[in-house]
Amino acid sequence: MKLFDGGRAPNPRRVRTFLAEKGLQVPLVPVDMGALEHKEQPVSSRNPLKRLPVLELDDGTIITESVAICRYFEELHPEPALFGRGALGKAIVEMWQRRVEFNLFGCVAAAFRHIHPAMKEWEIPQIPEWGEANKPKAIEFLRFLDAELAGREFVAGDAYSIADITGLVAIDFMKPARIKVPEECTNVLRWYREISSRPSAAA
Repeated sequence: MKLFDGGRAPNPRRVRTFLAEKGLQVPLVPVDMGALEHKEQPVSSRNPLKRLPVLELDDGTIITESVAICRYFEELHPEPALFGRGALGKAIVEMWQRRVEFNLFGCVAAAFRHIHPAMKEWEIPQIPEWGEANKPKAIEFLRFLDAELAGREFVAGDAYSIADITGLVAIDFMKPARIKVPEECTNVLRWYREISSRPSAAA
């Protein structure tokens, strides 16, 4: 198998971080997204949406979408469990993964894609007003998350999960999106420091 990887882009990084937590190594095919290589034949023939990451299995099966790829590896290598344990645990992780993805990761991405000058060729039309509108949405969710993290170590409970990976990548992506974590969100900042210190964060 091989993983078509987009370097520092958020979604490819989510998969690399997940694999690092699992202690798995998958051959990477580097794709220079800055040079728009993800729109060229090697990627577009495998994913017509021209997005990364793309996992190609040995039999030629293609899996796209970062969380779907992570779920595939979770089934093959269930330990450590990064999607929760048991019916309730898995539901809680899924709930928080979606909350973080829709209310933080997605808002940060919209801000970046619609405001950053480098994204003019990617986001057509680029609508700066929509980018700006997403900034306070991200901040509002961080304040909500801060209250939640007052009572637990990780986003979805007492164990590190895919929800933490999505949150970590989203907050790191806030810098180019020109959004800052409010200083009063001390629980978020504590959580962020701790998960940023994990070896997988450098994947």
